[in-house]
Amino acid sequence: MSFAVAVAALIFLMFVAYRGFSVILFAPVAAMAAVLLTDPAAVPSAFSGVFMERMVGFIRDYFPVFLLGAVFGKLIEISGFSKSIVSAVTTLLGPKFTIASIVLVGAILTYGGVSLFVVVFAVYPFAAEMFRQHNIPKRLIPGTIALGAFSFTMDSLPGTPQIQNIIPTTYFKTDGFAAPVLGSLGGLFIFLVGMAYLEWRRHAALKAGEGYGEGHVNEPPPLAHEKLAPAWLALLPLVLVFGLNKLFTNLIAAHYGKSYELKLAAMAKPVTVAVDKLTAVWAVEGALIVGILAVVALGWRQASKGFAEGGKAAVSGALLASMNTASEYGFGAVIATLPGFLVIRDALASIPNPLVNEAVTVTALAGITGSASGGMSIALAAMADQFVASANAAGIPLEVLHRVAAMASGGMDTLPHNGAVITLLAVTGLTHRHSYKDIFAVTCIKTAAVFVVIALYYATGLV
Repeated sequence: MSFAVAVAALIFLMFVAYRGFSVILFAPVAAMAAVLLTDPAAVPSAFSGVFMERMVGFIRDYFPVFLLGAVFGKLIEISGFSKSIVSAVTTLLGPKFTIASIVLVGAILTYGGVSLFVVVFAVYPFAAEMFRQHNIPKRLIPGTIALGAFSFTMDSLPGTPQIQNIIPTTYFKTDGFAAPVLGSLGGLFIFLVGMAYLEWRRHAALKAGEGYGEGHVNEPPPLAHEKLAPAWLALLPLVLVFGLNKLFTNLIAAHYGKSYELKLAAMAKPVTVAVDKLTAVWAVEGALIVGILAVVALGWRQASKGFAEGGKAAVSGALLASMNTASEYGFGAVIATLPGFLVIRDALASIPNPLVNEAVTVTALAGITGSASGGMSIALAAMADQFVASANAAGIPLEVLHRVAAMASGGMDTLPHNGAVITLLAVTGLTHRHSYKDIFAVTCIKTAAVFVVIALYYATGLV
């Protein structure tokens, strides 16, 4: 019975997310219903002492990353820098590499710190124009954007400032550049196999005589010819974010060490801050702040015009994204306290290999919740200590544990109820029936990549 309650709560949350209902509203409902069926008297305490405690803790640790990333991405968009980057890449690669151009643009923007959701809005008009000009089916656009923005630059490549690469740092005391060789090889696998799949789909459509298609909705207007900033100038803030992320990571670790005792004049007693758990978070926050200032300085004329409304949109998006993930985190923390979860944990623990165990656990929960960050947060909140103990016993560096967790979170997360997938299809004016097949193919490639990385580690010992 206890196992059925835990599973039912997970299925219920997945169902309401798929149906488009707010996870912020239904995550506590699902969690408290599970507690009610297990121990009715514990409901108030579980809500205040576990759900809210963990939810608020997640927001405390990660909301600044969500907010700064959203503001940075919005400024890149309204300053016109994203248009400059797209124009430069598409001109450089030429018409024969239309799909590769869109994938590369999405990768550059996300690796430079732009929010995944912002990338969808920024890239779609250019993708539609290029696909239309070169008679490539519009239905392939979502899969193309997903490969560029939702895959290897989200969680595989070392140093990516996306939240999926930051969350493991607080559990494993690593930084965002953990396991750089494995991450790079995993990212290369995703890119090459993903491109091979999309090109195969393009050739099949061409052979069948299928073109861009007609009667589409949400078609962007033809791109206006306007004076754009030089590509090097547009790329500079992205390069700054990446470079300063690494620099600040090293400086913070060298200056503060593992902890810092905060003692200000009006404080009754000092507060000890565990710096080793926050180094990666502080580093990416500092890098994003500098990136924001760089965009404002370099693109002041355009950025100042649209920042009032753009800033509101960025804050709203950051609040929604962080609250969604924090609610799922609180939900997972509650489920992890129930007897039924012990059955799930023990079943997963029966997988003997520690890296495979972690990968299966994280990607399964990411798939169930429809969120890479949410699923990983649930898994690590409940089982990080177990993963660390198993890794230490097997002599596996925690850097490898970090990279496997990050990549596994970006595996089955993009199932049909995923928020980014729903947004991507809505923006492009397509449906699951039209385009989800290609998104799912990218999902399978991402999932396979984490096991390729695990195999590479055991075969070569590379980190």
